[in-house]
Order: sequence, then structure tokens, then C-alpha cells
Amino acid sequence: MSKRISAKHKIDRRLGVNLWGRPKSPINDREYGPGQHGQRRKKPTDFGLQLMAKQRLKGYYGNIGERQFRRMYQEASRRRGDTSENMIGLLERRLESVVYRAKFVPTVFAARQFINHGHVKVNGKRVNIGSYQLKEGDVVEVKDKSKDLTIVLGATQMGERDVPDYIEVDHRKMTARLVRIPQLADVPYPVTMEPHLVVEFYSR
Repeated sequence: MSKRISAKHKIDRRLGVNLWGRPKSPINDREYGPGQHGQRRKKPTDFGLQLMAKQRLKGYYGNIGERQFRRMYQEASRRRGDTSENMIGLLERRLESVVYRAKFVPTVFAARQFINHGHVKVNGKRVNIGSYQLKEGDVVEVKDKSKDLTIVLGATQMGERDVPDYIEVDHRKMTARLVRIPQLADVPYPVTMEPHLVVEFYSR
């Protein structure tokens, strides 16, 4: 579970963006950070830009812990190809990311809790680890007893976001299949993500 204690919308105000593109985000009304010094603006340094890019990406996926996020960068750097694209692929392959993308739950935080409570199966077997890495072709399914939960029924009707084309979803059966590993350009982020700056941050 995430060790985040503060309300998730405070992440929006701290980063100065509507991170998940939600209509209730406080940044829609106040485009400055929290606290008495929140309205002060100063030009960020290169390090500051890299740090902000890392915080945005880490926060978007449910405020992943720093140690886990660094391990993800290290895994991405070991793989062939562009490290920043590899990192996006690893983040989108997380079970909690696919459950969120498939609109089985309203938020990525809810996805983590939903999985931890045993409501999800992968290829017919129960998996209760949100960071579980899916492979292309893996099928994620909401357990029969969980399909009528209010949180699930409400999420599937949400019109504020669409299911991306790299995930195949059947909301009648409550199943989702990871068709392919996406690249940065495929992922429907509500704000600009700069994983190359995250790579620069960790490779200093």
C-alpha cells in the first residue's frame, strides 16, 4: 500500500497541475501551491524540472514509493531500447494501472485497494499485488462476487476518460486484455509527462 497520508488532491496543488484530469481537482480553482508561500513563482533549475517530472509521473500512478520507483528506473535502463519508453511500459503493465485504465474503478488509488482486497484475477488466478507486471495477452477479470459493487458499476459509467486502445475491455463480462505494451504517445495522460527528465534525474 502507498504510504501517502495527505489527501490525493493535495498532490495536484503541490505539483500545480490537474494530474488525473478530474473535475473536482482544486487546481481548477486555484492554480498555485498550498500554504502561505504557494503563490510565489520562481524559475526552476534543471534539477527542479527533473524533480517535478519525477514527482508528476510517480504521483500519477498512485504515489509509488521512492525505492520502488527507482527500481523501476533501474529495470528500464537494463532493457534494450529507450529507457524512458521502457519506464512507461513498465508503469502501464502494472496490474493496478490496467484495472484503472479499464475503468473497473474510478481512481488508481481505488485500483490498488481493489486488488489488495482480492477482487481481481489474472488469467483465472487471484492476484492481490497492485505492482504485478502483466504480459501482452494477459486477461484481467473482476471476480463474479465483485462485479456488482457500487464502485465498479459507477466507474464503468464514468465519461471523463476513455479506455486506451492497447487494452481490450468487455464491461459486460468485466474482463480486460493487455493487447500490447504502450509507448509514451499512446498513453492518455491529462498532463504532459516527461519521462526523459526522470531518466536524467536518476542518471545524475
